[in-house]
Amino acid sequence: MTRRSRLYVGHVMHRRLRPRRHALRYRCFWTLIDLDELPALGRSLRLFGYNRLAPISFHASDHGDGRPDNLRGYVDARLSDAGIDIGSGAVRLLCMPRVAGYAFNPLSIFFCYGQDAALRAILWEVNNTFGERHSYLIEAAANSSGLVEQECAKEFFVSPFLDQPLTYAFRVSGPGDDVSVVINTNDEQGLLLVAALSGKAREMTDSNLLGILVRQPFVTLKVTAAIHWEALKLWLKGIDLRHKPPPPRQSVTVVRPSPAIACTPVMSSNERATPAECQTTQ
Repeated sequence: MTRRSRLYVGHVMHRRLRPRRHALRYRCFWTLIDLDELPALGRSLRLFGYNRLAPISFHASDHGDGRPDNLRGYVDARLSDAGIDIGSGAVRLLCMPRVAGYAFNPLSIFFCYGQDAALRAILWEVNNTFGERHSYLIEAAANSSGLVEQECAKEFFVSPFLDQPLTYAFRVSGPGDDVSVVINTNDEQGLLLVAALSGKAREMTDSNLLGILVRQPFVTLKVTAAIHWEALKLWLKGIDLRHKPPPPRQSVTVVRPSPAIACTPVMSSNERATPAECQTTQ
């Protein structure tokens, strides 16, 4: 049987433009989990565990409302609350799994498909380092080039180095043979921060899981360490810490569709533009 779940191996990139320029780029990998395949994945793969300790594992309690079961039911309920009906269509989650029992996902992305296999919505699940979680649910439809473009106001405190109010502009290609996700953070002056991830697909097999463990054995620990290391460098560059507000009362912000986002390259005179750097234009 062909698995719909797969692995993506690639990089994550952040680039801050103001008030001090700062950039980072790290190797990472992600799993794209078809939620309906989870029990079968846990049974058929030796190196992958579902709700149990394994070299690489997925625990439903790391997502949604924190319950250890029925993550698919949680997503369906949030879609229903927003008036979005996907019936028995697939829900696929792009995230970092646990490695050696540990994971921290700054961002997890639920792709929600209708029974006709068309993308209907994306649930953007954000975790901060203060143990809080918030999600943005946005209806989705790909344009003629296969890109999904969305935007919303930032409602949830993530970084102590960013002011409010801010807006997000999302640009997604895939997931297919490749996946690319770009998130532009804008303030009243324009583009402030670009974050992007990109990866190439690999089959979800024990041999590929073993290869990832050999090449990136402590990647999930590296994510948490890198967040604090980069925060230290920002502080040393003189960027002040912001006061943390309380989290939103609701766990999910439902965002209604808005006009398409136009993206244009953002670059300095000595840089070459890349598709991962774009800004919102009205």
